[in-house]
Amino acid sequence: LAQEGQFRQRSSSCHCVPTSLSMAVRGLKAVALAACALAVAGKVQLRHSSHKAADSSLHVGSFVTPLESKHQLRVCNAFANSAAMDVFRGAESLTAETPMPYKSCRDFDAPLKSGDKLEFRLGDASSGTFSVADLPNNDAVLLLVIHRHDSVSGAVSFESHVFAALESAQVAVIDTYRGKDRAVAKIMDKSALAQKDQKAAPVRSEQLRYDSVVAVNPGEYEVELEGASGKQESRATLVALSHESYVVLRVGVESQSGGSFPSELVVFPNPNPEALHSGAAPRVASAASVLLAAFAALWAC
Repeated sequence: LAQEGQFRQRSSSCHCVPTSLSMAVRGLKAVALAACALAVAGKVQLRHSSHKAADSSLHVGSFVTPLESKHQLRVCNAFANSAAMDVFRGAESLTAETPMPYKSCRDFDAPLKSGDKLEFRLGDASSGTFSVADLPNNDAVLLLVIHRHDSVSGAVSFESHVFAALESAQVAVIDTYRGKDRAVAKIMDKSALAQKDQKAAPVRSEQLRYDSVVAVNPGEYEVELEGASGKQESRATLVALSHESYVVLRVGVESQSGGSFPSELVVFPNPNPEALHSGAAPRVASAASVLLAAFAALWAC
């Protein structure tokens, strides 16, 4: 099953957040506006000062150099199966000798271009192909999730999202579960949860709507999957760092042919909580910050 795909921004509506939670949830409208601003910045070309010696990296007679966008590919295997998944870009195996098991995500330093085809294989059999139709003009993390199309067949579907390089931590929430069971994802402050045993005020939580992206303040959170009966089905920790992009997946399948897999949560990436206090530099710098730094350097000339 081949699918022509364009990495896209997911939509979301704004909603209020309990004041007891130390997180700020914003709708995608602000994220989309920032992404547009970065896209414009990615197309700007900088003019270098003429009284300095020419940089050896510039072409002779040229005062202009383009800003190159950095794209990082993040793949999540939500295809419920006991066999691990291999990922190919054309004839090149991105997973090499370490295929991706079910419920795993991985970052690849594999520059993509329009027209590239990402093929997913279980063993020697091709499960599906994602054809890249278009790419953003700014620094971004490109999320691609493969999962079951339905609970009857072995067909696949893809979900994609473009994370723009922003200061706040971003969380994409996606439901890939296939079956009759209904469940909602909720997030709560882990520090407030730890005080619950000390008879503190009741811990309040905020629902994470599927097919949306929210921004959260740096901190440690618990993400919980609550079934229709109110029973907790799964729980995972989210360590939110500035400048980082996260995905919260509901996975599983109530298969009508073959084995079933329970409804569970997957959170990726999973940084060490100590990183909250390390002051580590962001992994991906935004085009806007590079642009400002370049103008500052020119002003100092």
